[in-house]
Amino acid sequence: MDALHGAVERSVARVEEKMHSGPDTQVDDRYVIIAPTRPELTDPFLLLSEDWFSSPGFEWHPHRGVETVTLVVDGVLEHGDNAGHVGALSAGDVQWMTAGRGIIHRELAFRNERAHTLQLWVNLPGEMKMVNTRYQDVLAARRPVIEGEGARIDLISGEAGGVRGPALNNWPISGAVITLEPNRRLDHLLPGRDRAFLHVLSGTVTIAGRSVRAGQTAWSDPLPHAPASTIRLETGDGGEHSVVMVYSGEPIGQSVVMGGPFVMNSRAEIEQAFRDFHRGEFGQIPHQARLQYR
Repeated sequence: MDALHGAVERSVARVEEKMHSGPDTQVDDRYVIIAPTRPELTDPFLLLSEDWFSSPGFEWHPHRGVETVTLVVDGVLEHGDNAGHVGALSAGDVQWMTAGRGIIHRELAFRNERAHTLQLWVNLPGEMKMVNTRYQDVLAARRPVIEGEGARIDLISGEAGGVRGPALNNWPISGAVITLEPNRRLDHLLPGRDRAFLHVLSGTVTIAGRSVRAGQTAWSDPLPHAPASTIRLETGDGGEHSVVMVYSGEPIGQSVVMGGPFVMNSRAEIEQAFRDFHRGEFGQIPHQARLQYR
């Protein structure tokens, strides 16, 4: 309760619908939850996509200047990179990848069966875009969980209730998955300087007085003069739990230029990234076998 004392109550600036993009050569279906069209309104978050894939998925491809945070909703995600990391993630697991100066990786459905994922792109400030690459498998079974009356906070990154999530950050990000029983209320603590989004995965939740249903996202703008803030989540009658994915981060406030898998601060830096990749400065594309069937 001490952490909540004196915290400023947040409001919701807007509620957005996810957009159906449909199948393509990589995925069976896709929705775009955060589109990279107005990065100044979503800073430091750039993109959030919801993908269902079986085969081929996302074969070897590069990234630079960004972090990707992937939540496995269902199925099994097989991953690998050209630094030698390889593994499989199941429902609830999160992978936090820092592309930094440049990485080549792939994301596939294990055994070409099925994977359902939510992937968030987190921007990095100019002075951090060329940091060393890093893979973190933030497994559901090893994450701290805060249990309250009818509320469960599965902590991925940042701090809540005096507990810190396991993900390591270059740019500070708070992230959690909150599950609420019917007729419950939770005041979720967030840094005041952060911009926050709350994406409802299932059910309907009243967020700071606004009704938000599954598939919708509520945005809350920064309160730069408030060290701490809370945002209220409430559920009504019904027989089902409601699940909300919450992320927040301080806006970076720099220019954003995207070029395919690269996110930099200028067009010249994007062009340099393509040259570096084609010259082999990201390393070699691996000839790595698929994970063996069990």
